[in-house]
Amino acid sequence: MARYTGPIWKKSRRLGISLSGTGKELERRPYAPGQHGPTQRIKLSEYGLQQQEKQKLRFMYGLNERQFRRTFDDAAKLKGVHGANFMILLESRLDNLVYRIGLARTRRQARQLVNHGHITVNGKRVDIPSYRVKPGETIGVREKSRNLDIIKDSLETNTFVPEYLSFDEKNLEATFSRLPERSELPAEITEAMIVEFYSK
Repeated sequence: MARYTGPIWKKSRRLGISLSGTGKELERRPYAPGQHGPTQRIKLSEYGLQQQEKQKLRFMYGLNERQFRRTFDDAAKLKGVHGANFMILLESRLDNLVYRIGLARTRRQARQLVNHGHITVNGKRVDIPSYRVKPGETIGVREKSRNLDIIKDSLETNTFVPEYLSFDEKNLEATFSRLPERSELPAEITEAMIVEFYSK
């Protein structure tokens, strides 16, 4: 199954969560899409709720099912809580950290910046969005790409950089100083339900 490239606003309304991170999708119409509008009442089973939680996280980070499951299996090999480790691995992806730094407005835009070779890790160009950044590594922007309007506009609108990233706006460089804690990750996700979903 290929990565979802359809309308993200519609998907956000279906899942009841802002997948872009801006919150604009749910401002005007905070209900599921469809001709019946806000009157729809769909009662989900326990399995349905678990699957919905899994889809929320998968679409939020823009992964296909195979990538998502592989990351979930990798998290099982780490010490600690499986669900929290899983979210930490997702958060450590290069495209996500580019978004968190504020070099892109959305994760989709961040993925494109990485794919097109605008981003470096420890001074070397990396064009793989799923590259897992390790604590201590430095994420930067290539010299030729520093004047891109997309990056300039994103930095102007960005007001928050997480504590696990130290950002030098002058040099457009950020250091991934440590792994994030669960409390610093999306609170609207119940990762225990995803672990239950894959445990069946």
